[in-house]
Amino acid sequence: MTAAGAHARHQLDEAIHAPVRFSIVAALATVDESDFATLRDAIEVSDSVLSKQCAALEAVGYVKVRKGYVGKRPRTWLSLTGRGRTAYARHLSALREIAGG
Repeated sequence: MTAAGAHARHQLDEAIHAPVRFSIVAALATVDESDFATLRDAIEVSDSVLSKQCAALEAVGYVKVRKGYVGKRPRTWLSLTGRGRTAYARHLSALREIAGG
C-alpha cells in the first residue's frame, strides 16, 4: 500500500483532463500559435464548444487568446502559456505513469 495521494492520478490536472480541453492543449503544445478555425477543424468541434473550452483554459491561465484582424476580417489566435505547457507536461507524465510507461 502506498501513502495517501501517492498514486499518479492525483497529479492529473482537472482543467486539462476533459477530452476536448486535453485535445486543445495537445494541439497547441505542438505550435507557437493557432488560429481559431484551424484549431476547431483539427480537433473536430463546433465554434461554440471550442470557445467555451478555451475560455475555461484561459480562466486558469493555460491558454492565451489574441484577437485581431486579417484585412478587415476579425480573427482569433490561441496559444499555450508557459503555465499551460508546464501543466500539460505534468499531466502527460502522470498519464504515462498510470499506464505503466
